[in-house]
Amino acid sequence: MTNRISTIMICLFCALAVNAQTTKPFSIGEIKTINSKILAENRTLNIYLPDEYNSKERYPVIYLLDGSANEDFLHIVGLVQFYNMTFKMPKTIIVGIANVDRKRDFTHQTKNAELKKNYPTTGGSAKFIDFIEKELQPYIKSNYKTNDSTYLIGQSLGGLVATEILLKKPQLFSNFIIVSPSLWWDDESLLKQAPVLLTGHSDIKKWVYVSVGAEGKEMEDGAAGLVKAMKNSGKKNMKTDFVPLLKENHATILHNSIYEAFNILYPYKK
Repeated sequence: MTNRISTIMICLFCALAVNAQTTKPFSIGEIKTINSKILAENRTLNIYLPDEYNSKERYPVIYLLDGSANEDFLHIVGLVQFYNMTFKMPKTIIVGIANVDRKRDFTHQTKNAELKKNYPTTGGSAKFIDFIEKELQPYIKSNYKTNDSTYLIGQSLGGLVATEILLKKPQLFSNFIIVSPSLWWDDESLLKQAPVLLTGHSDIKKWVYVSVGAEGKEMEDGAAGLVKAMKNSGKKNMKTDFVPLLKENHATILHNSIYEAFNILYPYKK
């Protein structure tokens, strides 16, 4: 019996030893924390670097709103990796901007009393946009090997602030992927300003993708109205793609919508 017990213990020890030798963490990126003087807080960045990232190359950058690990970061990394592998999408850096208070950062000021009551921290988008322009983008450019191709991805309230950047500071990004933008915010004030704001900036080369699901008249009309304003703006260098995905709803649209956006940019070629 003693020999049998000894044999069992040796087998268990060997099994544990094998597991200890073959188990290691699985990582798809790195986490950085930067101190924002503009926002007066630390901000967490989840950063994906492509395979064989090296100092001899320069890479496009996707800036992802709602970029926390438990939000959209993993989904977008998976899609980019898939398009790198199958569709010849260029190897790309992804910067996921983790949220602190998205209702604060993604909304502009409103006079609507009900919105102020439901969103008590509202109205911080101007500071958040300044953070992106003056702190985040310079940090990424100085610490990573980037080129001039940049993307901004935002959904819902993230789509609202992405639209605000497109209309007020379009030079910050060369490509905008806007999904289900909450343009109903503040009684559609941003959407109403769109025609005037669009005429106020230079006709610089830009690609804008807008998508919306079966999300109700308010959301669907808002997305369509934004696209109409862009197409009527006379900006010949601004290419716009509008892709309604009416089999999707507000909860399911993101993954399929980003897939369709990448498919426009990098269609499959044998």
